[in-house]
Amino acid sequence: MSTTTGASTRLIRNATILVDVGDTTFLVDPMFTPQGEMPTVTDNPAVPEFLTTANQDRNPLVPLPDIDLSYDAVVVTHRHPDHWDEAAKEELDTDVPLFCQPEETDDFADEGFTDVRPVDDETSFEDVTIHRTPGRHGHGELAKGMGPVSGFVFDAGETVYVAGDTIWYEPVEEILDQFEPDMVVLNGGEAQFEQGEPITMGVEDISAVREATDATVIVVHMEAINHCLLSREELRAETEDVHVPEDGEQISL
Repeated sequence: MSTTTGASTRLIRNATILVDVGDTTFLVDPMFTPQGEMPTVTDNPAVPEFLTTANQDRNPLVPLPDIDLSYDAVVVTHRHPDHWDEAAKEELDTDVPLFCQPEETDDFADEGFTDVRPVDDETSFEDVTIHRTPGRHGHGELAKGMGPVSGFVFDAGETVYVAGDTIWYEPVEEILDQFEPDMVVLNGGEAQFEQGEPITMGVEDISAVREATDATVIVVHMEAINHCLLSREELRAETEDVHVPEDGEQISL
């Protein structure tokens, strides 16, 4: 169990984070593959064949930091391999409480996990109420092809909204209005292919979130995957009052 007072988020790498809320710690979107041992995103069977990327470096682009991963439960926003990889399947205990989208319940069970807890709308764990929230992984037809994605709100008096792989659109604004979170974690990097518009948040999306909430805003999902082209330096230069942590860094309320 976490002994952190007040909510906090620690970036591990990419979208892999530890969220402390109440007395509970959640490991979100575990990707444990060593540097360079995954293909580029366009070599993934889940990505439509017509998509190409300017950067063809193998993933992840950076090593996993040496961090003690202590947690009470796992949350997976969606099963793209930069959020749930083969290394995570092998390393996690199969009886860990695992929260996910309802559409992906059977996939986790088929991989041998025995305590899979799909979240339709909301559920609870220890002292935390968990709400599942909508996301849109891109624009237009490309977003449809990326499959279903979710975010999650963790509420234990202080509230953390992990938006997941989404762009800024009306339901994100509605979640901010509904829950008035104390902390918001956004997946930035402005992930994109050479075709179509970005599929995760860029400067304009993040600035829109910043204007819509008084929460502490943290941006992760940067500089780790080959189609995430927005750098931390660029994002820090073009936004105000936004936390852009380095791998391993913790941001607390």
